Amino acid sequence: MSVKLKALADPVRLQLFSAVASREGGEACVCDIAAGVEVSQPTVSHHLKVLRDAGLLTSQRRASWVYYAVVPDALASLAVLLGADLRAEVTA
Repeated sequence: MSVKLKALADPVRLQLFSAVASREGGEACVCDIAAGVEVSQPTVSHHLKVLRDAGLLTSQRRASWVYYAVVPDALASLAVLLGADLRAEVTA
């Protein structure tokens, strides 16, 4: 879990993860994701690789484009972790 949280600690990666998660159909092409952030396409690709290596995204090549999708179990485990932390904070 710490690898996932470390990957999301970077503001650009958090923005990219959110962009993919909020896409209709649950997936997005690198070309579309790169248009929404103020970093170069190679930098976007690097950050997406970090998110993929952390188990937060999957990727699939279609012709010359790579499409990314959020791993459903990753969202569920993050929600459980954040919910547990919020409950601990309230009871403290």
